[in-house]
Amino acid sequence: MRAVVILLSVLALFGGTGGRAQQLGVVQSDVLVIDIDRLLNESAYGRRLQAEIEEARDSLIARNDRLAAELEAEERALTEKRATTTPEAFRDMANAFDEKVTELRRESEVLSRDLERRRDLAPIQFMRVVQPVLGEVLIEADAAVLLDVRSVILRAEVADITDLAIARINARIGTGPVAPPPLTESEDNLAPAAPQ
Repeated sequence: MRAVVILLSVLALFGGTGGRAQQLGVVQSDVLVIDIDRLLNESAYGRRLQAEIEEARDSLIARNDRLAAELEAEERALTEKRATTTPEAFRDMANAFDEKVTELRRESEVLSRDLERRRDLAPIQFMRVVQPVLGEVLIEADAAVLLDVRSVILRAEVADITDLAIARINARIGTGPVAPPPLTESEDNLAPAAPQ
């Protein structure tokens, strides 16, 4: 029973600010919630970042497939030369081929780690760009806190400003800056280290 009373009190608190929110366009509340995943998936800038990463992933897959086919053909040609080549010459060709395969594998691993790092950093860079827009909404709402919806157990829908934030991000930022903002040292440490 006590939990129901607390829940009704919370809902009444949020519900009481709804009238002001409709008049001002932004809910007036000390606490606002936002769905960061939706911001990233539904804003023009977030969609652009994700499309670029997907395009880079597809390009890397195509590169790896092309190299695999080329290496397979080269290996077949090398095998065919075995019967007509001296053992020493064949060993030299086989060693050169092995070195080439090792180097291409290393390059592919580096490119794959770079892409993974880029994917991991995209939400951080996205939030750095959209933070001023979210800050304005926070000020307009006279709020003290903006929480990710995933960390909230119970909320009134009126406190969720995700739709408003997406609309403002699209209006103010569009598809976003060409170059991402530089990362701070602490942000840079959040993603896997760049390959050496």
